[in-house]
Amino acid sequence: MTEVGQCFADAPFTWGIAGGYAIEQFVGRPFRAHGDIDIVVFRDEQLMLQRWLNGWQLFAADPPGTLRPWRAGEALLYGIHDIWGHERQSDAWQLQIMLVETEGDEWFSRRDRRVRGRRDELLVTYGGLPCLRVEVQLFYKARNPRPKDALDFEACLPRLDTAARDWLCDQLRLLYPEDHPWLARLTRA
Repeated sequence: MTEVGQCFADAPFTWGIAGGYAIEQFVGRPFRAHGDIDIVVFRDEQLMLQRWLNGWQLFAADPPGTLRPWRAGEALLYGIHDIWGHERQSDAWQLQIMLVETEGDEWFSRRDRRVRGRRDELLVTYGGLPCLRVEVQLFYKARNPRPKDALDFEACLPRLDTAARDWLCDQLRLLYPEDHPWLARLTRA
């Protein structure tokens, strides 16, 4: 994670670690293997990101997941949410960058615009690095939880404060009114 922090030190845009590494930053220790490093950037700052990574090979993931070179100066439109990249001298993926949707001073989920919050509160510092808030990361992992997502949830559960639990419960009830397996664990603990 130190390399990511160094890569984005002094970047002129807002960024944060997401995915499993953000969970581990929150928990305070590594506890599982990772396939890649996930980063979030606000959509309206994507061209600053592109200029910042000018020595990288960057690819836009056109739905349903076709990768194509991300052209210099090309603003990726809503619907294209992921950018994959690696330094030119590398032949392995190093970053998956996810674009976060915004409206004014708010961010919103591309899954459901009712799930939203203040833009300046989406990222927090865990372990000295900017990260996606843990409750928001768990919300994204809750859609179709894989075994690694269940591990992440279990690692976070004892450390979630009341505000994070309440926010996550509210969003899960909103999107999964018929029930979600994590709700019982969140309300019991």
